[in-house]
Order: sequence, then C-alpha cells, then structure tokens
Amino acid sequence: MSSEIGRRLKISVFGQSHGKAIGVVVDGLPAGLPIDEEELYTFMSRRRPGSSKLATQRKEDDRPVFLSGLVDGVTAGSPLCAVIENTDTRSNDYATLTDLPRPSHADFTARMRYGEAVDMRGSGHFSGRLTAPLCVAGGVAKQILARKGIYVGAHLLSVENERDESFPLLPTPELFAAVAAKPIPVIDDEAGERMAAAIEAARSEADSVGGVIECAAVGLPAGLGSPMFDGVENRLAAALFGIPAVKGVEFGAGFEAAKMRGSRHNDPFVITDGQVKTSKNDAGGVIGGITTGMPLVVKCAMKPTPSIGRKQQTVSLSKMAPAELEIKGRHDPCVAVRAVPVIEAVTAFTILDNLMEGNENGIT
Repeated sequence: MSSEIGRRLKISVFGQSHGKAIGVVVDGLPAGLPIDEEELYTFMSRRRPGSSKLATQRKEDDRPVFLSGLVDGVTAGSPLCAVIENTDTRSNDYATLTDLPRPSHADFTARMRYGEAVDMRGSGHFSGRLTAPLCVAGGVAKQILARKGIYVGAHLLSVENERDESFPLLPTPELFAAVAAKPIPVIDDEAGERMAAAIEAARSEADSVGGVIECAAVGLPAGLGSPMFDGVENRLAAALFGIPAVKGVEFGAGFEAAKMRGSRHNDPFVITDGQVKTSKNDAGGVIGGITTGMPLVVKCAMKPTPSIGRKQQTVSLSKMAPAELEIKGRHDPCVAVRAVPVIEAVTAFTILDNLMEGNENGIT
C-alpha cells in the first residue's frame, strides 16, 4: 500500500483500525530539535474519539509512544517512530461487511484491489483512525514551524448549510489558538451552535452531514515552491487527499474564481512595512506554484460519514444478488469536526517538507 509521502521529510503511516496499534515513521528530522510531548498530546486530543456526543463514542486515549528518534524530548537524528495502541475495538460490528460492502466505503474497492484477505475491520488501513498518526507527524511539524515564526490553524467553515465567517486577510496565531480551544472549532460561536444543531439533527435521524474546513498558514516566506507539477498547491493537495473523506481541495477563491472577472480576482500588489504584499488574497498565498508571502489558504470539502444507521441498498458478494444493509458500530455523524486538526497536521508537515527541501542547510 502507498502510505508514504514527502521528499526531505518522509512520512510513513502503518496499522489498521482494529489491529494492535497504529503508528507513523517520520524520517529526515535533524538531531537537536526539542519536542514538547504534552503540547503534542494536547494537539492530538482535538481529534480524539469519544470526546462528545457529536463524535464517535469509541474511547481511545491516543497518547503516542515513541519507539525511536526522540531522547529526553529532543530529536536524535534517527527516524522518529511513534505508535498508538488500539484499545476499544468492536470487530464483531464489522463481521458481515466482508460479504456486504458498505456504500461509499472502501470495502468493495479494497477487496477488488487486495483480495478477500484485506483487513476491513473498522475500515482497516482505510479508516479515519489512521489520521491519529498523521497528527503525530503534523503536531511535531507545527512545533518546529512555530519556532520559525510559521503558524498553521484551521476552523470549521461550514456544516451542511450552516457557515462560519472566513479567516480574515491576516489571521493571527492568537486566533488559531482561540478557535482550537472550542468544542466546535469556529470563529463565530453562534455559527458553531447552529452547526452543532445540524449535526445533532442528522445523528438523531441515524444520518450524517458533511462540512468544509478552511486552513491557513501564516509567516511563510515568498518564493517557496516550484512551477508546473511540483508547486506548493500540487504537493499539499496530494497530501490532503490522503485524508479519508476529503472530496475536494481549493486554494484561495478556488471555484469561486471561475465566476469572477480578472479585475475582481487579481490581487493588487502593495508595499507593507517595506515588503511586497497584496491588498487581498484570492490567490490563497500561491501564484505559479510558489508562495507570495501572504497567508496560504486552503479549503477541504469533507463528505458525510458513509456509515449511517439507516438501512441501505448493497449487494451480497457471495450470492451476487441485491441485499439490504444496516450498519452497526460507532461512527461520527460529521467527520469534519474532528478532521480540523488533521487538516492542520497534513498542511504543517507538507510545508515543513517544502522548507527543508528549499534549505540545504537544514531547519535548526
């Protein structure tokens, strides 16, 4: 399976949702970088399951155990390997799914690709559970970036038809921190209440809803990236699409740019504090695959959780006949809520990889 990404900073994710453990190997970090494990755990707790009725009730502590690469809280130069135990699995909930593939899940496609032996308990290696190791790598990257004056934050921009306000032109680390501390990570608390009501309404009807996450990175220098097929957008989009449930990625104005005239979409250049900036940021901080020095802004569309309590139409693979499926188990009524820190994590380690590739002298 292709579960590795990165150039100078290589991330490899391993494990299955109902296996003994899941984990990540981060290769390429130089020695001597301090990592605050408690700060990392606080970050990871934002995506931890069982935290509220708006999330799956699976109970996992999700505290990573470092097997290598970290000594007394400092990177040792060797690959950083962390594991997270799976302690609250109910594999019997998935016993019938080898024959009855769940609609919009990877059950059918995984079987077609890997055969009957593929482990799909709790969705196996295709599960959103694998975003926990991504948060280990991304949480480490966020700490390293912050010491360089680069901050990554995200919020829940919309759920179903309810919408938060967008990030301002120049988001601050203080805004990122304030949003991250909320149960529903939004800027406008009233919007968060409406989103919670929409999620609860779907949950009460044995259904689910999707959402959009807006992520920004501030403090990036201009000139990072390359044109054509190796741009910042290219590499970040490839990584973000590795997150289960992501169905769309756009930068800046994104698809809305198609409705604009050039006179409206173009970002005028200005001089601010002796530096070239733009007075607005419909480009999302990237032009020609290269950063402009403005905040990098990306949005990710998350599909509704496909595991719902309602009866659904499927097929029996053993009988090759129509069948009805009623999914058991514990599932998020809206995966977008817990995916906010995951988007931050993937954005952070992709940015760090770009920075390391553009700086042959390292990142210390």
